[in-house]
Amino acid sequence: MPAFQLLRGLGLLLALALLTTGCSAPADFTPKPKGYNRIDLPPHAYQQLAPGHPYTFEYSRHAKVRRDSSYLAQPHWINVIYPQLHANIQITYMDVQNDPRRFSKLMEDARKLTAKHQIKATAIDESIIKTPNGMRVAVFELSGEVPSQFQFYTTDSTRHFFRGALYFPTATANDSLAPVIDYVKKDIVQLLNTLKYR
Repeated sequence: MPAFQLLRGLGLLLALALLTTGCSAPADFTPKPKGYNRIDLPPHAYQQLAPGHPYTFEYSRHAKVRRDSSYLAQPHWINVIYPQLHANIQITYMDVQNDPRRFSKLMEDARKLTAKHQIKATAIDESIIKTPNGMRVAVFELSGEVPSQFQFYTTDSTRHFFRGALYFPTATANDSLAPVIDYVKKDIVQLLNTLKYR
């Protein structure tokens, strides 16, 4: 009986020793900060949009232009798609037809489409930029977990109404997409700076 108690005591002591040594952490342990996947972005390079539209501009050589295939699409609505970055700039174009009521409706629709993101946006910053071609462009930068982080429109108020929006069809958090958003925004600025109507 004493031998059994001795073995039991040694077993208990061994279990206690293993428990205390197994649970102790190294003294130099520090938690790792939250990280994101590394995104390698290609250098900016541009090409001219092919003829066939009442507008032209330069767009990224790393993007492809596809006709908008949605059921609402008009003839000159296109998508500038970045396959590697999973980004899409949706371009819509409408002829104002020198109609003040049509022009007002297009302006109202453009503002409504931006305001639609107010539910998730933490901020919407609006600014007006002037391009080298003399166009004035209304630019909207949206912050927060929104599907469209950058939108714009420009018009001559009589013939042309050109609108665009950057979309990422992904559930990735926007803070991890920040480098890609900044990269594509530079391409959008190039697009706007080279935009001309035919």
